[in-house]
Amino acid sequence: MANPTFWVGIAFVIFMVLLSYYGVPKNVVNQLDKRGQRIADELAEAKRLREDAERLLREYESKRAAAEREAAEIVSTAKAEAERLAAEAQEKMADFVKRRTASAEAKIAQAEAQASAEVRAAAVDAAIKASERILRNEITGPTATSLVTQGLNDMRTKLQ
Repeated sequence: MANPTFWVGIAFVIFMVLLSYYGVPKNVVNQLDKRGQRIADELAEAKRLREDAERLLREYESKRAAAEREAAEIVSTAKAEAERLAAEAQEKMADFVKRRTASAEAKIAQAEAQASAEVRAAAVDAAIKASERILRNEITGPTATSLVTQGLNDMRTKLQ
C-alpha cells in the first residue's frame, strides 16, 4: 500500500464515483445536447437567412434589369426627341433663310427700281436743260420764251 500509483488510482475511482453521485456526467451530456441543439438551430437560421438573401438578390437583380431597360427606353426616347427637335430647328432655319433671302431680293429690286427712276429723272432733267439751251440760242424774243416754257413743261409731264 505504499505505492503512490495505487493511491492515485483509488483517488481517481473515488472522484469518478463522486461525479456520478452528483450527476455531473448527466449535466455534461445535457449541456452538450443543449449546445448541439443551439448549434443546429443556428444552422437552420443561417440556412433560412441565406435563402432569404438569395431571394432578395434575385428580386434586386430583376429590379436592376427592369431599371436598365427603362433607362435604355428613356435614352432612346430622348435621342428620338433630340433628332426631331434638330430636324424642326433645321426646317425653321431654312424657312428663316428663305424669308430673309426673299426680303433681301425684294429690297434689292426696290433699290434697283429707285435707282433706275433716279437715273431716268436725272436724264430727263439733263435733256430738258440741253433742249432749253439749244432753243434759247436759236429762238429769240417773247414768243421764243413762251414756246420754250410751254415745251419744257410738256416734256416734264410726259417724261415723269
